[in-house]
Amino acid sequence: MTGRMRVAACLAALGAVSCSGKQSLMVTCASNQSCAAAPAAPDAGLPPGQPASLGAFTPPVDPGPGGILFTVSGEAAALEGFPFPPTSAGAPVFVDGWSVRFTRLLVTVDDLTLSGGPNVSPGDESCTGARVAKVAGPWAVDLAHSTPGDLPGKGGGGERAVPIAALAGGFDTSGTTPYAFGFDVVPATTAALNVNLDDAALVDYAQMVDAGCTVLYVGAATFNGPACTCPTAADPNRACTDRGAGWPQLGDTVPFRLCFQSPASYLNCQNPDNGGEPLAGEESPRGIYFPNGSSVVAQLTIHADHPFWDSVLHDTPMHFDQFAARVVGQGPAGTGVTFPTVTLEMTEGVDYTQVTDALGNRLSWRSCTTPDASIHAPFVGPMAFDAQSVPHAPGADACDGLRDYRDFSTYNQSTQGHLNSDGLCYVVRHYPSPR
Repeated sequence: MTGRMRVAACLAALGAVSCSGKQSLMVTCASNQSCAAAPAAPDAGLPPGQPASLGAFTPPVDPGPGGILFTVSGEAAALEGFPFPPTSAGAPVFVDGWSVRFTRLLVTVDDLTLSGGPNVSPGDESCTGARVAKVAGPWAVDLAHSTPGDLPGKGGGGERAVPIAALAGGFDTSGTTPYAFGFDVVPATTAALNVNLDDAALVDYAQMVDAGCTVLYVGAATFNGPACTCPTAADPNRACTDRGAGWPQLGDTVPFRLCFQSPASYLNCQNPDNGGEPLAGEESPRGIYFPNGSSVVAQLTIHADHPFWDSVLHDTPMHFDQFAARVVGQGPAGTGVTFPTVTLEMTEGVDYTQVTDALGNRLSWRSCTTPDASIHAPFVGPMAFDAQSVPHAPGADACDGLRDYRDFSTYNQSTQGHLNSDGLCYVVRHYPSPR
């Protein structure tokens, strides 16, 4: 912890005793929130191309028995990307044949909170008891960058997690009292502590501050799909006739720079580390337990795949064609070439229910591998992203529905915060968006 962290009044500094583990009966719910106003104006004014000047960060240490160590991870995907073809059976993959890697995946997290009563309302995950402890940063983290001090991530494999804060003492260590856990993802700010950003990342972070980005994806997608189809219901082996002249071909690369302006709170997260049965309709029991004799790790997990889903349903197939479509016709001649950089802003005004490329050609779904059909049947025919019951509201107020593909991708991206790898949290969006 550093002097710039603000710790809730009920909690003394690391190593000291905090407030009582007894939990109040006061209940707070977020499910009745109205549509948020637009975020405050960005903290602009940094010179173009210059690095941001952030606060010095002191890595936390294990707080010992009865304490909690907070870490952040983008899982193995943030470090290794999504290769195509996939490196192993069942690995996440862009089904339309793109191999995607991240140069940087920058995020700012803040306000780590523990509250009483995670199960106070079984049917409403947004409800908890009174807050027991809070640690505030904010912390600027590059999820695509590992350091020697990182810990093994909760998801296994090549996943790493960077420690950002710790709390010690004052919690019920009987192992029978759960504490609700939540955290925020906030706009980039020069008040953040620099957890692991190098010089190049600090230049990008300065641009995040100017643009009000909460999460920034910087990377490149290379088309590696040698045998693809664009199936229809009548012809499952239909050739992709709409990916001809002007489209990136095998071996071509499309850089991307995706700035998401989507501050959000992730509340009362479910915890895959917990044993026992979850509440009805949920995947894991809520909250964090403190066992006697050891500390616990709470890993804030940011899933890199969410902005690329084809549906608002969780864990649906990833696609990159809708982004590549924005630079169709703009690439240089030859093979193995690099197209202009695509940005999220380029998808503003693109109708996600009938996607066209930059030349105005209607797109169809492309399949270069067998899509996962566990959530929905593979999409075929004209490309139309699936918003389920979320309203489609082109030209309307952002609170009324998803206006375009930029809104659709941001809506999915804003659900990417989890606890301990896959623990789902209640999402409160702090930007204009439908519920």
